[in-house]
Amino acid sequence: MPSLDDLLHAAVVGVGGTERPGQVEMAHAVADAVESGEHLLVQAGTGTGKSLAYLVPAVQHAMDTGRTAVVATATLALQAQIVDRDMPRLAEALAPVLGRSPTYALVKGRRNYVCRHKLEGGFPDDDADTLMSVGDVDRAASRLGQEVVRLREWAGVTESGDRDELVPGVTERAWRQVSVSAEECLGSRCPMVAECFVERSREAARDVDVVVTNHSFMAIDAFEGRQMLPEHDVLVIDEGHELVDRVTSTITDEVSAGSVRAASKRAGRKADAAEALDDAATLLESVLEPMPEGRLTGVPDALATALGRIRDVARAAQTELKPQQGEEPDAGRQVARAAVDDLFDVAARMLEERDLDVTWLSKDPRRGPVLRVAPMSVAMLVRDKVFEERTVVITSATLELGGSFDAVAGTIGLRGEGAPAWRGLDVGSPFDYPKQGIAYVATHLPPPGRDGTAPQTLDEIEALVRAAGGRTLGLFSSMRAAREATEVMRERLEDTDIVVLCQGEDQISTLVREFAKDPATCLFGTLSLWQGVDVPGSSCQLVLIDRIPFPRPDDPLASARSQAIARMGGNGFMAVSATHAALRLAQGAGRLIRRSDDRGVVAFLDSRMMSARYAGFLQRSLPPFWPTADRAMVLAALARLDETAPPPLPVAEPTLRGLTGALAGTSMVEATPAPADKPVAHPPPPPENARTAVTQGHAWTVQEDEELRDGVELGLGLDELAESMELPAEIVRARLDGLGLEAGTGPTLTFD
Repeated sequence: MPSLDDLLHAAVVGVGGTERPGQVEMAHAVADAVESGEHLLVQAGTGTGKSLAYLVPAVQHAMDTGRTAVVATATLALQAQIVDRDMPRLAEALAPVLGRSPTYALVKGRRNYVCRHKLEGGFPDDDADTLMSVGDVDRAASRLGQEVVRLREWAGVTESGDRDELVPGVTERAWRQVSVSAEECLGSRCPMVAECFVERSREAARDVDVVVTNHSFMAIDAFEGRQMLPEHDVLVIDEGHELVDRVTSTITDEVSAGSVRAASKRAGRKADAAEALDDAATLLESVLEPMPEGRLTGVPDALATALGRIRDVARAAQTELKPQQGEEPDAGRQVARAAVDDLFDVAARMLEERDLDVTWLSKDPRRGPVLRVAPMSVAMLVRDKVFEERTVVITSATLELGGSFDAVAGTIGLRGEGAPAWRGLDVGSPFDYPKQGIAYVATHLPPPGRDGTAPQTLDEIEALVRAAGGRTLGLFSSMRAAREATEVMRERLEDTDIVVLCQGEDQISTLVREFAKDPATCLFGTLSLWQGVDVPGSSCQLVLIDRIPFPRPDDPLASARSQAIARMGGNGFMAVSATHAALRLAQGAGRLIRRSDDRGVVAFLDSRMMSARYAGFLQRSLPPFWPTADRAMVLAALARLDETAPPPLPVAEPTLRGLTGALAGTSMVEATPAPADKPVAHPPPPPENARTAVTQGHAWTVQEDEELRDGVELGLGLDELAESMELPAEIVRARLDGLGLEAGTGPTLTFD
């Protein structure tokens, strides 16, 4: 097996990049973690090349041991980025060094694939007006029918059955007509199991070196023990700052009168209890309708009665729907069982009132009252199920908060009694942020309110977008705000060539491609766009952030966590709300600078970024852009950037996928003989090892070095560092010199 340095050098050269100290340091840290079994949290700023830094040691481990390595990302878009862009180039680059091309596969949840059995009419229709229940005469009048016709045609040529391959996309309603959930699937009893896209892709994934999946799928695999992923002893979690939210979402349950009635409809004539389920739905509706929205600190008697009724009737329906020995598989019965099982589990969980569960009621304009339950903390669950049997590497551009990994580590079970061994590492970023980007705060705007976007803010958006000539990624705190801004800008910018796209109008991946291809295009949206959108080059030279992204004041989970921290004597607002906002802001602002030649502006349309008491904390979470509140200067800078901007970078179009989910023809490449003069990496710089560092008689520890770096990043002076570490100033100065650091040079922003 070639050395890690050989492999990393070959990979970097193969993708046309340059080796960066942070990338080399991270790759060695990942390899050391895999070797020692010690978990690793590594913060790697944009531009570090962290994908290669973890993929290369993952490939090395897989090919050395014969065991698959798993990489889990936050979103399907990030999955596609690794499988469509990173792994094909990496595999081609490493093939000459390794003697064969590393193999990889993409694994997603069942809902992301076409179900052949459902496509052939093997399942009951979800909607009465689908193509499967209307005649040919009605097809032209039915958009849904047209979409399903297109899905049928595509299903006949696709090898993967993966929804992301379908461009342009179809509506969620149309996709439901050709897909099933894991609970609805007939499994091995399905008459078309041999042709199943999901089963074939997962079988193929068992023999590859690297499997790419997402946080939610990884969590289900770990928590429910379904063994959907191949056996693995190395797990890399990219965008690790999202892990807690994704895991929490995965194990959040809900019930509504509509979901009970849907289960009753699916049970239909197959169970006598179906009518009783309808009655239980009516009872639940009558209890929930008059209740106010918000968190429930206990289950009221009337609600307990309604939930008890649902639980008991669902149990009776489960018995009726249980298949008899030797009975032929019945897709309709399986769909009904899945719906009834879910009702029973949710009602029983809510009645149990577990200590860490938070239950709340929300009123959906379309669905009516919806009762939800989620855990306040997933720390122990993640510790027991994710960290227990494998080495885990968690990476992101934003893992340190307040100069420490402790906050993030605590949320995933890596602190407290019984916590497994881990280390934290920050490898920095190679970008020159003060020269590449401007952080602009529009201090003249009124503070954001609850009554929609202020007219002055819409005027500011228009002025900025016009100056930038489009090229704008608009990040909004709510879909309502994003849609409002989209509608207003489309009307106001009719006299220009600027096009405004809005999240929800197509699949995210399709919208991002359109944004990246045309510099006169803007893309507005909310949470999904705050992270994972990677549009380098001149297509994105302005990032708009409409307001500080605090959790909503009535967010039940955030308020429950804040109250719990306050009861223990902590600052609930800073620990929960400000931390949440800091992470989002860092991620959102990070969309601007993706390469060393990118230039642009991040515009904050919330004056609290300067005026609030917590402003300094939020500012320190941002990349160290050049800060200003000078509107005229920013508009002039955007106009200059627009005038001198190079053409947008080429955008890869989606194509057919192979069985493993990789782009057709890229996942399995025939072995290539290794050349005699294989690439050899330049030796990395000597490690700055605290264990061998002694200054004026003081032996430094790893923890002290980390504290020193954190203090410098926070902008502390020499005397402050010495006082904080309880050491003489000359000893601290000597160690700073050894590390190449300088006191009092942190990235804290100062606005004029």
